[in-house]
Amino acid sequence: MTLIVGEALNRRSDLQKRIAQLQDRVSACVLAQEGEEPPESPDELLAELAARCDELEGLIAKINHTNANARLASGETVTEGLARRDVIALRQNALRTAIKAATGDSLGGGFGLARYSRSEIRMVRQVKVRELQDSAHSAPWIGHHLTLT
Repeated sequence: MTLIVGEALNRRSDLQKRIAQLQDRVSACVLAQEGEEPPESPDELLAELAARCDELEGLIAKINHTNANARLASGETVTEGLARRDVIALRQNALRTAIKAATGDSLGGGFGLARYSRSEIRMVRQVKVRELQDSAHSAPWIGHHLTLT
């Protein structure tokens, strides 16, 4: 059976959610009061969890194989494009975090740099916020849709 990548990605997401639910159900069933039965059989849940994990492993391998062989319009593989997208997002997030910290937003209400008296410690910015903002806004962005050749 051949899966289209989109279908495989949806199935992967469904499996990940199902596995998380099974983990929660197993956790709720591994202990029971003496003389009481657990609400579900932990052995059956663990068997289903193992089967879903095996299915997920195979699916991820197929998705990764497809991504490593498919090419984008830019000539790079889908894997390379996804890696570039993830790193761009990581860089932008790091810049936004630095901007937030430098403008005092992380210290509560945007007043992190204010002092109420001369005896209080004065915080001084160590970066140029405008430059960070320009970098964050000018960084290349790859949307969720990568164009295949």
